[in-house]
Amino acid sequence: MENGSKQMLLPEEAIIRKIYWIRGEKVMLDYDLAPLYGVEVKRLKEAVRRNRSRFPEDFLLELSLGEYRSLRSQIATLKRGQHSKFLPFAFTEQGVAMLSSVLNSEKAIQVNIAIMRAFVQLRRFLESNKELTRKMEELEKAVTGHDEKIKLIFQAIKQLIEKKEEPLPPRNPIGFKK
Repeated sequence: MENGSKQMLLPEEAIIRKIYWIRGEKVMLDYDLAPLYGVEVKRLKEAVRRNRSRFPEDFLLELSLGEYRSLRSQIATLKRGQHSKFLPFAFTEQGVAMLSSVLNSEKAIQVNIAIMRAFVQLRRFLESNKELTRKMEELEKAVTGHDEKIKLIFQAIKQLIEKKEEPLPPRNPIGFKK
């Protein structure tokens, strides 16, 4: 708590927007995490490097230049001097959890709680999307074949309309003749 007032937790939606997919993993970048924790990116990287054994490969990804350029083009145009000349670290969910022990502050704990909740919300959303995708595939399978049947119906209707436009041949009157 700061200045005796209750600390505001970050909205999960704002955190979710800072979660990216890199190498098939959901990750957050060091330059997005540092402001949340209230530290400079340089200090966050220093803390990670001092405690490198706490961040195995499945906790921390060091981006390649190609990945970073691709990510930069997706995020937005960068302003000169605003971003580090060093490649960013990308932290998986477990890596973000480990950051609270490395940074070791009350704010780090509160931020981690908010970030973990955002990862859980994102996971739930993705799972519900899988269910929606499965239902759409079932519906698609059920409807497959209907297109041909509908085409046949329209062809039959067109044939009926075309026949109606043709003049009918003269008929012999029906009934009794006197």
